[in-house]
Amino acid sequence: MPHFDMSLDDLRLYRPARDEPHDFDAFWQRTLEEAAGQPLGARFAPHNASLSTVDVQECFFSGWGGHRVRGWMLLPAAGNGPYPCVVRYLGYTNGRGTPYDHLVWPAAGWAVLVMDTRGQGAVNSRTSGTTPDPYGGTHPEGNGFMTRGLLDPDTYYYRRVFTDAVRAVDAAATHPAVDSGRIVVQGESQGGGIATAVAALHHRVRAALVDVPFLSHFRRAVTLTDRAPYSEITAFLATQRGTDDEVFRTLSYMDGVNFAARADVPVLHSVALMDATCPPSTIFAAHNHWKGPKRIKVYRWNDHEGGAAHHREIQLRYLKTL
Repeated sequence: MPHFDMSLDDLRLYRPARDEPHDFDAFWQRTLEEAAGQPLGARFAPHNASLSTVDVQECFFSGWGGHRVRGWMLLPAAGNGPYPCVVRYLGYTNGRGTPYDHLVWPAAGWAVLVMDTRGQGAVNSRTSGTTPDPYGGTHPEGNGFMTRGLLDPDTYYYRRVFTDAVRAVDAAATHPAVDSGRIVVQGESQGGGIATAVAALHHRVRAALVDVPFLSHFRRAVTLTDRAPYSEITAFLATQRGTDDEVFRTLSYMDGVNFAARADVPVLHSVALMDATCPPSTIFAAHNHWKGPKRIKVYRWNDHEGGAAHHREIQLRYLKTL
């Protein structure tokens, strides 16, 4: 894929007007208050992963609607903590996978809580998931997750996911080996979009590591790329004619640009200029609106893989500056 979006100079200045509903804050306050009315019920159970330097535990907590969400909690085996903690969110269609997929964080002296994404990890996935999404649809839906409940923000899939993600931070903070004052959120692609939302919604988050994020600047994304998952929205609009207003109203409550404008913690973004899945302008739109201190690492010659494993070293060095 060649460079297809704006020039880098223009991207650094790109700060579009936000497509934001007047009751954005009230919507999320109501959503999180409803979730807080359910017992968190965080529980951590030992898991024998045959690792000598990492303590592996299964994690369980109640997310949106009281639905039980699963995950992994990994901790350095040497010492008793408390450890700073990364709460990690996953890319589209991926589940929590195995403990071996997340070892870099405890190897660096951090705890990591990996949240399973409800309903994902069963199809077209590198890593399996174990958390269902019990909530049923209310209108015709396409393949994937982008159109589940899309005509109403109250029923939209990502309302549930973002609420689960906020509760994952609550769960991490309850662990006796976690320093609840040093929690960082992290994710790539879908996970980056989730981390952006949580950085804005949860007071415990100290910083965010957001890589090639999805779920940002929807109106531009769906007209600029024909790749999935954004193409799921385009396909829905092509068949559900006349639903534009409802669709984009719902998406405005989930847009990373609107969350970024409320996130006052430090962030390290990454962006790939040949990324046709999450176009660079959609990422710079959120980065340039980010309220708190911000840095961005640009990968000029990469597609949606971004910096891949190379970028992890940059993140670890960044965390030492906080």
